[in-house]
Amino acid sequence: MSIIKNVAVLGASGNFGTPITSDLLAANFNVTIITRTTSTTAHPPSIPTLRIDYDLSSLIIAFANQDAVVCVVGPGGISLQKTFVDAAVAAGVKRFLIDDFGWGLTEKGFQEFGAIHAQRREGWDYAAQKAREVGEFTWTGLSTGNPIDWAMKKFPMMGFDVKTHRAIIYDSGNERFTGTTLSGIGQAVVGTLLNPSATANRFLAVQSICTNQNELLFAFEKATGEKWEVERHTSGELIKSGKEDFKTGAGMWRLKLAVATLYYVGQSRGMVAATREESDAELLGVREESADEIVAKLLQQ
Repeated sequence: MSIIKNVAVLGASGNFGTPITSDLLAANFNVTIITRTTSTTAHPPSIPTLRIDYDLSSLIIAFANQDAVVCVVGPGGISLQKTFVDAAVAAGVKRFLIDDFGWGLTEKGFQEFGAIHAQRREGWDYAAQKAREVGEFTWTGLSTGNPIDWAMKKFPMMGFDVKTHRAIIYDSGNERFTGTTLSGIGQAVVGTLLNPSATANRFLAVQSICTNQNELLFAFEKATGEKWEVERHTSGELIKSGKEDFKTGAGMWRLKLAVATLYYVGQSRGMVAATREESDAELLGVREESADEIVAKLLQQ
């Protein structure tokens, strides 16, 4: 497959889009940001930015001369992924990175996530179909699992309140899960585009760390030099509460069941790959990080 140099990013200002865009620039790709006409987000003037309507004809024009498109739009844009794919095919784009950055094709999630997964899966399947029909077009899905440094900082329910030095440990705290840092997500995108033949038409498993709550708590206490106040909860309680919220329409169900995915005892729901060797991290150049390094990032943010 020919070299990929020109890359368009959809969703460049988002939580994942920001580090992805930064890492692509650092790797000397020619990056173009594509955003909606109605967006008021200011982007660096040094990066070409196209503000367009997300209709097929406008997208085809925007994707012209692009070797790859990285789709990292927020939940509101997921339904447009088939349109993005059609535009990429029509414009002659070589590689389309589908909007995964989660758990990919695995069925480890709770059934309450079924409708969300089905919508995402529709776009992924469509990209695969187009790759079979159009030989020059390829796709890649990056399954990064828990975005650990971003998620742990943003959601204390995940177990660690960095501001107050309090922790919630679910069950024994020994259930292992994998995570990918924001920098690891950016590295994975760069690695995908630097290795177009090896990464074509498949999902890739990505991870920066495999850890558990007890390891992270030890690292936090070591880094801060103090014992943290610890509450004990069970993943079963979290699942019950999340499912009840789902039935009543309360918005917290997503977070509760996402956290339970990581810590549900003996289920390995939070694993993208059981070991680093089983993942594609080495192929993509995603650096392995320790609990101490993750904690240092969280404390510095």
